[in-house]
This record gives sequence, C-alpha cells and structure tokens, in this order.
Amino acid sequence: MSLFDNKDDLKELVETLNFKEKVDRSLALIDEAYKKYGDGLVVANSLGKDSVCVWDLAKRVSHKIRGFIVTTRFKPKETVKFMQETVARYPEIKVYKSDVEIPDKLYEIDPDKCCDILKVEPTRRAIEEMNVTCWVTGLRCTEGRTRTDFKEVEERDKGLIKLNPILIWKEREVWQYLALYGVKVNPLYGEGYRSLGCLPCTKITTDENERAGRWIGTSKCGGECGIHTRPLKNVAGDGI
Repeated sequence: MSLFDNKDDLKELVETLNFKEKVDRSLALIDEAYKKYGDGLVVANSLGKDSVCVWDLAKRVSHKIRGFIVTTRFKPKETVKFMQETVARYPEIKVYKSDVEIPDKLYEIDPDKCCDILKVEPTRRAIEEMNVTCWVTGLRCTEGRTRTDFKEVEERDKGLIKLNPILIWKEREVWQYLALYGVKVNPLYGEGYRSLGCLPCTKITTDENERAGRWIGTSKCGGECGIHTRPLKNVAGDGI
C-alpha cells in the first residue's frame, strides 16, 4: 500500500515505531514522492536541526533533489554563516529573501505582518519560481502545540502537495540521526537554543515546549511564522 494513501494513527506511530523504522518510513515517503513528482519535489530548508535532517534524508534518496532557503535581514550571524557554508556545499539550494522596506521594529509592533513580508512572501516566490509541485518540510507533530494537526502527506494548497517525512519523529530521534550520520548543524544549538528563527524573536528557555522561545511576549509565542498556515500557491485562498 502506498504511504501516500495511508490512514495510520500518527500519535500511535510516534510511540510505537522505533528509530530505524521511522528512518525507513521517512526515506520511503521521500522516495515515493520523488518518483511521483520528480524535479517538482523541492526541500524547504530552514537551516534548523529538523531541516538539515530532512535534507540529508532527501539526498540519500537522490542527489538531484533541489532545495530552497528563506532567509531574512534579522537572522543571527551564526545562521548566516551556516547558510553560506550549506549553499557552497549544495549549490542546488536557492536562497530567497525579501528586501522590502518595513517599519522599524515591526517584529515587535506586528510580528505577524513582519513574518508575512519576510518569510511567507519569499516562500511563495520560491514555490512559483522553482515550479514546485511537492515541497518537503521538517515539521514534527511533537514539536509544539501548533503542529499537532498536520499529516505526512497533505494538500493544503490546491495543486501543491506538502510532504512532512519526519512528522512522527521525537526531538531526541532527530539528534540521534544527526549524530549517527555526522550531519553538521547550526552552532547556535551549542548555546542552548532548541528552535531557531530570527534574532529578535528567538530566546533560550527552560520550558518543556520545544518552540517556547519563539516570539516570547507576543500573541505568536511558541507559534508559527505563517509558511505552514498561510496559502502559498493560491494566495486568494480559494484553494486552501
């Protein structure tokens, strides 16, 4: 049976599948999607631990798989350096960025609008310019309160498949994979961060919630930038 058509209970899979079974399932999902969508399959790489894990999995399926990175003017210098090193190693990754002028400290005044301009819009441009029909993400349902209703394969935008191949992985399993396969990660993790974003909106916390350090003090605290919740291909919303 195709994994694309499975009706498995994801919460059960999180707890019952072992590490190797999860890795094999992720590889199978990417392989099936790549055979179906070919060059239209593109990996979204945020440069976080989950994204570099998915990128490594994708390259094990085919070295031809492409990717894109959306960066902003507020990324920490460590992330920028890590991005430059990643793109130098993998020129098949394209970088997208918005240079639109925005009000000073918009991230404090209206963080949703800031993310929409600096993250969502460049993602839409990447989807369009790279002719993406299936984009691959590093979403995990154990990562936070806003990520529990996603599926491994979904079509939130009409005509755009979203593949979440490590959706059922736990945080420790991501680190286990990265260690076992010697995958380089953003050095900011060594300072204590668990979820990485723009410098003004990312803090180190002791909260059990993995994304608790994002947008502290705003209505977005522990939430989403918008690329996983806003329409990317059907901007008018008719296909979401």
